[in-house]
Amino acid sequence: MLQINVSSHTPIYQQVIDQIKEQVLLGVLAPGDKLPSVRELATTLTINPNTIQKAYQELERQKVIVTVRGRGNYIAEQSENKLNAEQLETLQEHFRKGIIDALHLGMSPAEVKKLVERLINELHSSGRNENVKS
Repeated sequence: MLQINVSSHTPIYQQVIDQIKEQVLLGVLAPGDKLPSVRELATTLTINPNTIQKAYQELERQKVIVTVRGRGNYIAEQSENKLNAEQLETLQEHFRKGIIDALHLGMSPAEVKKLVERLINELHSSGRNENVKS
């Protein structure tokens, strides 16, 4: 399901968040799908359960998942995934950092645009892609 890169500069809990969100976007995980329990996923990935709990809490805060007490964590219905001002600000900051990194590495603005377009097209053509808007 998920793959953790322990040598990555991205914190493990953030890798879990990013991969679950990507799987939802690609349709690998659909609304209503049950996620593994914190303990199950921690054991599978051989990481601390607190790391998974932190990721699940953040995914719930972002309304990507819902927790049903006593039953587990489930992928939320899409209607709950509306972009709010705080999320937009966070998203813009992520893009800003990525663009700064790309420009610092010598890419031109046109190359950055092409890269973003290529990544969007890759996501759009992967899996069940009805969640990726053109």
